[in-house]
Amino acid sequence: MVDKRINILLVEDDLNLGFLTAEFLENQGMQVKLFRDGESGLAGFKEGKFNFCLLDIMLPKLDGFNLAKKIRAIKPEVPIIFLTAKALKEDKLKGYNIGADDYVTKPFDEDELLCKIKAISNRIDFSQHNKDAVFQIGKFKFDYANQALEADSKIKRLTSREADVLRILCLSKNNIVKREKILISIWGENDYFYGRSLDVFISKLRKYFSDDPLIKIENIPTVGFLLSCQDQK
Repeated sequence: MVDKRINILLVEDDLNLGFLTAEFLENQGMQVKLFRDGESGLAGFKEGKFNFCLLDIMLPKLDGFNLAKKIRAIKPEVPIIFLTAKALKEDKLKGYNIGADDYVTKPFDEDELLCKIKAISNRIDFSQHNKDAVFQIGKFKFDYANQALEADSKIKRLTSREADVLRILCLSKNNIVKREKILISIWGENDYFYGRSLDVFISKLRKYFSDDPLIKIENIPTVGFLLSCQDQK
């Protein structure tokens, strides 16, 4: 059974699919609350203590993309998986640009969805058991367990994916990390869409470090990435 601490916000306007998905996940030991439109889903998220979100994209009142943005503004670290019939490349890339942790196209296999939820949750659980995972990056302090990037008394909360990518770069600081290693370590496979998503997260990390010229995340063509910096004494 999966740990019952996983409390899922499920927003799906197909009532039959929503009930079936919620019932399946609850049978796996999870807690699930189903909402049928984006506005009620957002209100439910604000009122509840959800630590995982499954969002359809084509939702009444507030679509899944905008719902995800609002949820991220409230709780940046919460994992989000999109469940959708929109299989176009542009839609997937838009979801990853928002910071989605994964993307499942309907019709989906329930066991595949469960595996994705477990994989993401296990990474979160791992971070919570690694309280010493604090890295110095130039003037920044990166607290992986709490997904926090701190500098000049200001704290930036990272998404779980951003934290995962930055952690791998930090573990090999000043050395090249192969692109394939990052993709397999975080997403479980070397896939085109995951690769585009990785590029988005790298761009966001560069932006976070942009005011420190001594910190660089270099793209090594056809190979991977290199985080280089000079730590403060």
